[in-house]
Amino acid sequence: MTTGKINVSVENIFPLIKKFLYSDHEIFLRELVSNGTDATLKLKHLISIGEAKVEYGNPVIEIKVDKEGKKIHIIDQGLGMTADEVEKYINQVAFSGAEEFLDKYKDSAKDSGIIGHFGLGFYSAFMVAEKVEIITKSYKEEPAAHWTCDGSPEFTLEPADKTSRGTEIILHIAEDSLEFLEDSKIAGLLNKYNKFMPIPIKFGTKTETLPKPEDAPEDYINETVEIDNIINNPNPAWTKQPTELSEEDYKNFYRELYPMQFEEPLFNIHLNVDYPFNLTGILYFPKLGTDMQIQKDKIQLYQNQVYVTDNVEGIVPEFLTMLKGVIDSPDIPLNVSRSGLQADGAVKKISNYITRKVADKLKALFNENRADFEAKWNDIKIVLEYGMLSEDKFYEKAGAFVLYPTVDDTYFTLEELKEKLKENQTDKDGKLVVLYAGNKDAQHSYIETAKEKGYEVLLLDSPIISHLIQKIEGDNKEVTFVRVDSDHIDNLIKKDENTISKLSDEEKETLKTSLEAYIPKAYSVQLEAMDSQAAPFIITQPEFMRRMKEMSQSGGGGMFGMGNMPEMYNLVVNTNSDLATSILNTEDKTHQEHLVKQALDLAKLSQNLLKGEALTAFVKRSFEMIK
Repeated sequence: MTTGKINVSVENIFPLIKKFLYSDHEIFLRELVSNGTDATLKLKHLISIGEAKVEYGNPVIEIKVDKEGKKIHIIDQGLGMTADEVEKYINQVAFSGAEEFLDKYKDSAKDSGIIGHFGLGFYSAFMVAEKVEIITKSYKEEPAAHWTCDGSPEFTLEPADKTSRGTEIILHIAEDSLEFLEDSKIAGLLNKYNKFMPIPIKFGTKTETLPKPEDAPEDYINETVEIDNIINNPNPAWTKQPTELSEEDYKNFYRELYPMQFEEPLFNIHLNVDYPFNLTGILYFPKLGTDMQIQKDKIQLYQNQVYVTDNVEGIVPEFLTMLKGVIDSPDIPLNVSRSGLQADGAVKKISNYITRKVADKLKALFNENRADFEAKWNDIKIVLEYGMLSEDKFYEKAGAFVLYPTVDDTYFTLEELKEKLKENQTDKDGKLVVLYAGNKDAQHSYIETAKEKGYEVLLLDSPIISHLIQKIEGDNKEVTFVRVDSDHIDNLIKKDENTISKLSDEEKETLKTSLEAYIPKAYSVQLEAMDSQAAPFIITQPEFMRRMKEMSQSGGGGMFGMGNMPEMYNLVVNTNSDLATSILNTEDKTHQEHLVKQALDLAKLSQNLLKGEALTAFVKRSFEMIK
């Protein structure tokens, strides 16, 4: 038997490892199972090139829990180690990695995904174990070895009587980690971290009912057998070529990833590139609607089928973090901070590739089946609109498939919209005016007025639409977007013809003075000569002020405090209406006040602004008037 002391300058490195990584101490199982997987795959490679003259067989990695003995066994059938290799890899290489790790991360070590990159994967065992044993036999014709360490720098290394190839690691679980002796806990960790590892993982057995023989009698009782419980899928969909998978395969994999998600994804995007970096994966568009407060961190990041994290910020463009799915890449550095990721050249290329791939897929879906794409538009638009705002490369490609729906459920691309509207909705200054509504019901009367003029009205109702139309206007100087309730329709799209007012300038001044005596200060009174059949009172909200306020509330907008400003409205009074004449000519001030307040309340009602006490008073007053 050999005994020795591991050559390490840190007096007792195990408590330090445990302290610095304690928040993620559950990853010990991921690291040890990953090591077993690597050992098995390396053996497969050596056999394939003729360097190892052994049978590969059907190796598995087995996890056993001995609750009474307070032990966990991780057993692989990989290439194993000789005593010299144990001395080298366990006692020397790993500890040099340990020193490097502690030196670099002693103040802020939190990302346990970096352990393996420092050769520390095996030593994560000491996060939960007070003693660790390794019993290993190499595929080479050499005796088996038994290494033991109790969490101090001392170890023992002696021959073992193991006869089968591979490595068994025995963890003697510490008193503060007994939770890991529960089968349910281990099953949960294996499902979280090792669900798609490339070697089958056995954890216990399960009962399976054999099929009933064709000639079995009616009272035949089906036989049951105990079989290995393989808890992972070694060949997940993303490791295959897109040509090997059907739409049903993609949907089944989505259910495998998210077993509690009952809605089907809208469509998927298969990522597969091997130059200038390696990356595979499948992204899914779930139904999103207009809610931006959805749960992010649903894309899972893997390295060679080993789960790392579901925080892909910095790797996946931010607008795509609302998607679901898997990304697997050995080229994403895990031993850097999140801010460091964003500056990493390889990561930038990966992020740009994903953006381009998503844009190309969306364009293809649009071209292949536009009707289907339009039907799904409301469920995906928030991602695409956010992408146009946040990623220039996506914005450049988005014109080919981003849609602008009308209130009548017809859909246009921006170029189609320009062509459609240019004849009827170009104003006297040559500006193309795009009318839109944010709420079809609340702005119904304004929409109808616009439609009577033959104008198209878009329905743009996402929470970031004000930001987006600002950007589109900046890139399309001849186009302006105006919400349909922001002014009288003749002012929204000004033509050359002017309507003559029935009232003289003096009468208009008198009328305005009378109105302002009864109209609250929140309303700016404007007199306009309109068609005599148009509404007498119209409440509008100035486009600029409303848009800036909305942008401020949803982030940005460039105007400090705009989101907290009180609502300001214009009250447009039609000087050619009979009501305007009646208000002007009424000498009874009480009656005049009733006319103004009733008309104002009706205008407020059409804008959904009449509420609470004011609404109650309006209803009561209206009943009095029709007695």
